[in-house]
Amino acid sequence: MAGRSNIVKNGNIVMDAVRAANHDRYLSALYAPADKRDALFALYAFNAEIAGVRDRIHEPLPGEVRLQWWRDIIAADGDAETGHPTADALRATISANGLPKAAFEYMLEARIFDLYDDPMPSRTDLEGYCGETAAALIQLAAMVIDPAAAPGFAELAGRAGCAQAITGLLLLLPLHRRRGQCFVPADILAAAGTTPEEFVKGESGAAAERAVAAMIALAREHLNAFEKGAPALPVTLRPAFLPLALTRAYLDKMEKAGRSPLNTTAALSTLRRHWLLLRHAMRGWEPL
Repeated sequence: MAGRSNIVKNGNIVMDAVRAANHDRYLSALYAPADKRDALFALYAFNAEIAGVRDRIHEPLPGEVRLQWWRDIIAADGDAETGHPTADALRATISANGLPKAAFEYMLEARIFDLYDDPMPSRTDLEGYCGETAAALIQLAAMVIDPAAAPGFAELAGRAGCAQAITGLLLLLPLHRRRGQCFVPADILAAAGTTPEEFVKGESGAAAERAVAAMIALAREHLNAFEKGAPALPVTLRPAFLPLALTRAYLDKMEKAGRSPLNTTAALSTLRRHWLLLRHAMRGWEPL
C-alpha cells in the first residue's frame, strides 16, 4: 500500500514532467487504464530524466555521478522517501509491479554513451543501445499494464524500440551535430563514404545524405517488422506501444523534399498526433 500511495502522491508532479519533456509519451499514457497511468508516468519521467542528463550537466563525469545516483536509488530497499518526486514514484512503481531492477541498470549503463562524444561503432551497437533504452521502456510499460501478456511480446518490443529510438535520433540530429555527437554508426558512415568526424563537422555533403537515408531505411526496417507482428498485440498492451503510431509519420516527413534531418527537425501538428494516436488506440495496427 505504501508503494501505491507514493505513486499517487507524486502523480501530478510526475505527469507534468512527462508532459513537458515528452509530449508524445504523455499523450499515449492517457490511453492506458486510469489505474495504470501514474506508473507509466513514473517510467516515462525517469526516462526523460536520464535522457536529459547531458542537457542539464554538461560535463561527462558529473553526468556519470548523476546516473550513479539513480542506480543507488533504484537498488536501495525500503520505503524511505528521497524527496525527489520522480525517484519516489519510480521506486514505488518498481515495487508495486515487480519490475526487474536489472532492466533499469542496463538502461542507465547505456545512457553513459550520451555523455561523451565517442562515435557509435556499428549498427549492432546502435541496435543494442536502442534495445536497452527505448525497447526496454516499452517492455516495462507493457509489464505494468498487463504482466501476464507482456512476456510474449518482448521480441516485438525490441523491434518497436529500435524503430522509435532510431527515428528519435534522426529528429535530434541537428542538436547532436552541434554538440559534436554522432549516433550514426561508423560502419553506415563508411559505407556512405564519410567518417564520424566529417559527418559531425558538416563536411560530408552527399555522403552525409546517403548516411541519413540509410538510417531512415534502418528505422523503417524495424518499423515494418513491428507492424507485421503488431496485429497480434492484445488490446491491453496497445498503450505501451502507442508512441509507435507516430513513427511512420515522422519518417515520411523526413523524406519529403527539402526536409533533410541534417538541417530540419521534422514536426507533426498537434491535431495529427492526436488523430494518429486515437486511430491506433482504437484499431491497433490492423490494415486500414
